[in-house]
Amino acid sequence: MTIDIDAAKTRLVDRMQEIKRLSEISEDSRSTVDLDQQSVGRLSRMDSLQMQAMAQASERSRNLELQRIDAALARIATGDYGYCQECGEEIAHKRLEIDPSASLCIHCAGAKEN
Repeated sequence: MTIDIDAAKTRLVDRMQEIKRLSEISEDSRSTVDLDQQSVGRLSRMDSLQMQAMAQASERSRNLELQRIDAALARIATGDYGYCQECGEEIAHKRLEIDPSASLCIHCAGAKEN
């Protein structure tokens, strides 16, 4: 079974656009929290700081995913897409269907976790 490169590229680009839209939507949540004690109470400020921290963590996660997508698109451009970056073996098609930005086969990915 061969990899449908065009379908993979379309999925990667669609996901990239979705991530960028989510990033734009959450921009206000990541901005500096106003700690004016006159307008909000202590618990509200703590909630605001916690929400800001969670939004910033989500943004970092989105940025990492964008990097993985960019790397996958670069592999498509060079003809290396679908091959493990560690061992050079073909990545299982089902794995690429689930995560089109996967750069490692299941064996090498498991070895990296240990």
